[in-house]
Amino acid sequence: MITLWAAVTLNFLLPRMMPGSPMTALMAQYKGRLSPATVKAFEVAFGIHPHEGFFSQYLDYLNNMAHLQFGLSIGYFPEPVSHVVMEALPWTLALAGVTTVIGFVLGTFIGMVVAWRRAGILDALLTPSFIVLNTVPYFWIGLLAIYFFSVLNHWLPSGAGYDINGGISLSWSFIRQAVVHAILPAGTIIITAIGGWILTMRNNMIGTLSEDYVRMARAKGLSPMRIMLQYAGRNAVLPNLAGFAMSLGFVVSGLLLVEIVFNYPGVGFLFFQSVQNNDYPLMQALFLMVTVAVLCAILLADIANAILDPRTRSAD
Repeated sequence: MITLWAAVTLNFLLPRMMPGSPMTALMAQYKGRLSPATVKAFEVAFGIHPHEGFFSQYLDYLNNMAHLQFGLSIGYFPEPVSHVVMEALPWTLALAGVTTVIGFVLGTFIGMVVAWRRAGILDALLTPSFIVLNTVPYFWIGLLAIYFFSVLNHWLPSGAGYDINGGISLSWSFIRQAVVHAILPAGTIIITAIGGWILTMRNNMIGTLSEDYVRMARAKGLSPMRIMLQYAGRNAVLPNLAGFAMSLGFVVSGLLLVEIVFNYPGVGFLFFQSVQNNDYPLMQALFLMVTVAVLCAILLADIANAILDPRTRSAD
């Protein structure tokens, strides 16, 4: 709760430390063609009270955040901020959420197998390859994928979340469009993210394989698969849970560069537009959403760690 309060307070302070103001951005959007009465009406609509004290504004802000009242978006005026966010959030959850889980599961299992057969051909081929891929930025792989699959061969669409000529609907045709448009950004995320999970799991697994309980399991004659999964793998994956939880928490913030490269209508692209438009209400709502998601994910990781690791539940 203390961390949440600190983050919410920073969320209040940071936009006010930036140059300009919401009204400056709105004036620029309308090219200054606003009368004083219109400016006053906009200030009331956006909840801007320049004559109030700083502490009074802070209390009003806390009250609005507690009631999930984020106001109106400047860049999407007169749309409410909550409506704008809820339109972009499902796209990000579908893309980044699924790819994060897939990358973690595949990376953890491959890293486990590579460590189990370390110094073999699989280790010699995969480890250096994924060390290289882990250093490659998302957007570079994304640009190469667009050039090869869209520009040269026209196999897959180069961007957007669906066919622009059609509308959004709950139909199999629209779902198929969304899946086809998500193949390139999803593949880009998985290819570049899986390397980190593989390398981390491999290193954890190698350290775990030297523990006494693994030697005891081998001495008892247990099957190699059971030793790898239940004894070594279960303990080696514990340090990765916090990182996985933070990755899930940051899913709601979107993958900024990937969504910009592929013009994908997610939260990351929305974040970028809010900064461009000086859309302070939208920025504050997105910052708060990311903070709460990360804190909740870390809390769930602590609970999962207590369930998987009996040592954390001991009285000692």
